[in-house]
This record gives sequence, structure tokens and C-alpha cells, in this order.
Amino acid sequence: MHKCWPERLPPQAALAALASALLAWAPLAHARGYTPQGRCGGYEKVSIGSPAGTCVALVADEREGLRAPRRVLEISPGRLWIIDMGSWMPRQGRLLELSLPAQPSSNPAQRPQVQVLADKLDRPLALLHGPDAQIYIGEAGRIWRTPVPAAGQPIQAQTVLDQLPDDGAHPLKEISFGPDGSLYVNIGSASDRCQDAQGALPYPCPERGAMQFRGAVWRAVLRSPAVQGQAPVQQFAPFALGLRNSVALATLPDGPAKGSLWQAENNIDYRDRNEPPEELNELLEGADYGWPYCVGAQRPARGYEQRARCAATKPPHMLWLAHTAPLHLLATPQASPFQGQLLAAWHGPQGHRVVGFARQKDGKPGGKPIEWLGNWTADGKTRPLGRPTGLALNHAGQLMVVEDYNRTLLMLLPDTASASATAAQR
Repeated sequence: MHKCWPERLPPQAALAALASALLAWAPLAHARGYTPQGRCGGYEKVSIGSPAGTCVALVADEREGLRAPRRVLEISPGRLWIIDMGSWMPRQGRLLELSLPAQPSSNPAQRPQVQVLADKLDRPLALLHGPDAQIYIGEAGRIWRTPVPAAGQPIQAQTVLDQLPDDGAHPLKEISFGPDGSLYVNIGSASDRCQDAQGALPYPCPERGAMQFRGAVWRAVLRSPAVQGQAPVQQFAPFALGLRNSVALATLPDGPAKGSLWQAENNIDYRDRNEPPEELNELLEGADYGWPYCVGAQRPARGYEQRARCAATKPPHMLWLAHTAPLHLLATPQASPFQGQLLAAWHGPQGHRVVGFARQKDGKPGGKPIEWLGNWTADGKTRPLGRPTGLALNHAGQLMVVEDYNRTLLMLLPDTASASATAAQR
């Protein structure tokens, strides 16, 4: 079973990707997939499962030109930036700015206003506030940053890292900042499990060679303060190895484990429904997490049974259900309404939900998943499949979610309409 919209593009999917890109350009006059019912915070309300007392608002969709939204970030109240990958075809991506209406309504004139800040981006993914108050964007082959311009003004892009590997199955770049200002970058593996053209599994895996180090998270030491005429990066080197595709990276902002770096692993793509499990890993410098030799709780991967040395690898902090395909991690502050939970966007066929993991006594995430958005099903009416790709909190601590199946921006809000109706019946 292959993950839906996985972080890879096998050759046979090229035509499908092109068809998807062409469809994405077709204008629609209604929300794709959803049949809104009622209002949620002034926006259209969609039937997606959420905790009691909350509702899910449809903030933007194809009517605003969304094609394959991957990340969302609040720049200031009512002003959002969205990374839209466009498709798996190169240079179809855009950086969009959405200006939310002061008072949402059903009037089309009151819908979010959209400005294209950058286009022809190459399979962009990462979108993050930097410690230098700039916004960092990750394309397949480069990381760049820009100061936040005044509304309506152009961005000022500066390349931070370029000539990054942009080929193979996992070209997307996710980033996270450490407490010392270090920039951590996903360099995904070029293959699913290091198979060659004939399907053989070489040992050692050449992708782990000293000249390549694919399937790893790298650390960039940035020059601070910036020096005119000098490269922004002083050093760029592998940090943690044996990580197939780290498109979900996050650093805990506070608590006893403040500054720890976390990765959710999109594991090898067995066709079994329940194998192998996805992983949540705490990343430590120099540690080896096993790819492609080991999966799950230090078990040899198929084809490496007699060659893998899994006891020497770092075990996962937590195992998640297979094929949940975690595409984003959001570490929330303890003072937020989510009380420091580590939120995960589960995109795959056994995911289709947004979950959180509470911080334990040691400050690290654990326990059972807390479902925040879910119950996305395929009944063809009000609950089509939903595949969340990116998460963010706004200034009020409200959860914003982008998902690429229905090409939407959603928001989890208090369900004041239901509360008023309940009060009126008393």
C-alpha cells in the first residue's frame, strides 16, 4: 500500500502529476469536495470531526487559487502566507499572501484576498519564522529567506543554501531552528529503501556514503550577525543519519526538553497495511536511526535481515501506525490552548487527521494521540478524504490547517453557533 500523495514521485506517476497540474489550473466556482453546512466563526462550516464545542471553518480553497497547499504561517493578524507546491512538476510552486476579511461573510466580495509574492518555485515546502525575524522558505534545491515586507510590497529574497540535492524520490526540504540559531535541513533519501535499478539492495547503501549522505538531517551554522559580502552559512554538515524522509521536523520551544529536535519518519513503503510503523524520533547529533537497514523498534528491514546491525542504531521514541505519513510537526508553546502538545499532520491512507501528543513529566511528547481534526471519510457527500499537510497557530492560538486533497485552508474555531442554539433551547 502506497501512501496517498507520498513524498516521492515514481516514474509511472509523471503523467498523473501532469494531469493533476493541469486540473489544478482549472477555475472552479465552488469548494472542491465539501458541502458546507452552516457557519463557523463567520466562515463556511464543513463536516470534519473536531472536539466538542469546536467547529472547522473553510477559510480558503480553489476559489482563492489554492492548488497544492503545503504550509501556512501567520505574518500578522489577518495576514497569512501559504506555500503552494502547485504539483510534483518542477517550478509550479508559489508563495501566496492571504488577507483575511475583517468580518467573514457569504458575500464573495468578503472572501480572502490573494497576492502572489513569488512564483515558479521548485517544489517548495518549508515556511518558517527565523530567529532573525525573517521568513525562511525551502525549495527542492535551495533555502532562502526574506524580510517581511509592508503589505502590498515585494519580497527581498536572499539565498541561504543552494545546490542541495533535488532529485530522486524525496526532494522536498523541511527546516527547523535550534535554540542556538542552527538551521536543520531535511536531505531526504533518493530511493525508497536504497534499491538499485534491478531492485537489489546493496550493502553498504551508497546513499549513506561520505560524499552524499542522503536520508539525513543536516545542520547549517548561520553567520550572525550577517556580514555584507560573506556567505550566510559558515558550516553545513550531517547531523543525524538513517532518516528516510524528514519532512516533519520541529524543535520544542519550552519546558524541560526545550531545544530538543524531533522528527517524524515516513518509513519504507511496504505494501502491507500494518508494516512498517512510522516513527517519532528525538534527533541527537551523530546518531544513526537505521534507514534503510532497520525499521520500527530496531528490526531489520526486509532484504537486510542477515546484514543489518540494528542494535547499534538509535531506537524510536514512539511508534505510530503504518502509512499515517506524517507530513508536518508543530511544537506548540505550553502557554497556548494546546498546552505544549506536539501536533502532527497525518496525511496517509491510515492517517487523514491532525493529532497531538501531550508533553510528559520529562517534557517530551508521549501518550495516546489526541485527535483534533479527523473523521475525514469518503462518503462522496460532506466528508471527502482529507489529507492535512501543514499546521500553524495564529496570534489567538487557533489552529490553521492546509490540506492538499481538497486544496483548502481550514481553521479550528469555537462553535459559538451551536453554543447559542443550545442556550436558546434551555
